[in-house]
Amino acid sequence: MQITFLGATGTVTGSKYLVSSNETKILIDCGLFQGLKALRLRNWDRLPVDIASINAVILTHAHIDHSGYLPILVKQGFRGRIYCSAATHELCSILLPDSGRLQEEQADYANRHGFSKHKPALPLYTEQDARHSLSFFVPVEFEQENVHGGLRFVLYPSGHIPGAASVRIGNGNTRIAFSGDVGRPDDPIMKPPVVVQEADYLVVESTYGNRRHPEEDPRQMLGNIINKTIARKGAVIVPAFAVGRTQLLLHYIRQLKDDGTIPDIPVYLNSPMAVHATEIFYRHYQEHRLSLQQCEAACSVAMVVESADESMELNRRHGPMIVLAGSGMATGGRVVHHLKAFAPDARNTILFVGFQAEGTRGAAMLNGAQTIRIHGEDVPVRAEVSSIQSLSAHADYAQILDWMKLMKRAPRQVFVTHGEISAANAMVEHIEKTLHWPARVPEYMEIVETE
Repeated sequence: MQITFLGATGTVTGSKYLVSSNETKILIDCGLFQGLKALRLRNWDRLPVDIASINAVILTHAHIDHSGYLPILVKQGFRGRIYCSAATHELCSILLPDSGRLQEEQADYANRHGFSKHKPALPLYTEQDARHSLSFFVPVEFEQENVHGGLRFVLYPSGHIPGAASVRIGNGNTRIAFSGDVGRPDDPIMKPPVVVQEADYLVVESTYGNRRHPEEDPRQMLGNIINKTIARKGAVIVPAFAVGRTQLLLHYIRQLKDDGTIPDIPVYLNSPMAVHATEIFYRHYQEHRLSLQQCEAACSVAMVVESADESMELNRRHGPMIVLAGSGMATGGRVVHHLKAFAPDARNTILFVGFQAEGTRGAAMLNGAQTIRIHGEDVPVRAEVSSIQSLSAHADYAQILDWMKLMKRAPRQVFVTHGEISAANAMVEHIEKTLHWPARVPEYMEIVETE
């Protein structure tokens, strides 16, 4: 068997791994690169693989850095099956068309306002391209063996978000496990990740490879930040991931209101996609800890902003309020317009509640940027910029080590991916020091022949 690392090497985005065995070639994940411009430009490059030779794709989960390149793959001629869990299929049915729609809107905005160097600016793919790619999806059950060509694979629940999976794939002689994004064992919403018991090789994520999650009460921190902003008569703007993080925040806000920790100020959910994602949470309740009643209570705490006109109207409002809007790293979506409106006012708070990849607006603001570039303009950042690190849906390095320890035997080799280079290198050190397993960070485009 052979692994070609086509993404997520030294970066936390663009997950793509090609597994080859004789005549069968299967792509594990098919994500977009995000963050630094040098990485984003890779999205425009044709994959250095004959697209027609790829027999199938297996998705670990629906996040765009794992699934967002699929419309391009199909556009370039892929006609195989895209395997994933049922919840991942449903989530991709909203995330991928939304990604295409946002790219169309951004290209249109750039053309109308003339701030793109490209004449005309074009989207990577359209909403229609994304919808077409959905016709190739084939949902499969967790923990049941599936066969495609000469390879067999199994999906194991990994926590993180509904539908998220680790993947083990093999040819009868060699088995390779891909962790996907590993969830936290103590996540307040998702159930703990299932361990892949046996594998000859392991490809493991390292998003938090150099960090432990702080021992803090995220609900209490959220309440303190909201009350501090209310005292200034400001607004709390939360760039929130539509799947997972938004549902957790709404759950906490409902609890904070119910116990009187925060006053009953308006809460706006400016993400139709997050509303649809919450409905998917309902349908896949067996994958998480919240009851249907808790889901309903959390959803009812916010007023849903449906149209673009309603979204723009929010930018003219003042006074205490909470606005949750995508995208989570402020790379696109409706939150970008809110940042343009609210970041210049010192009364407001911009609250980040998840990992911010290098090169994103979120990372820049957390690192103290005085201005951020939006629609060709430098927007001043005078609002307070805060973050709650303990809301992450990723396991930290110690929790990943605990997950790995439960494997029945050590893999022959561990490949550390899906982390910024400092985090990935730190994860290698932790694995070697704690588990005494051989580990390394693969190079971009590296081809590994397994024994």
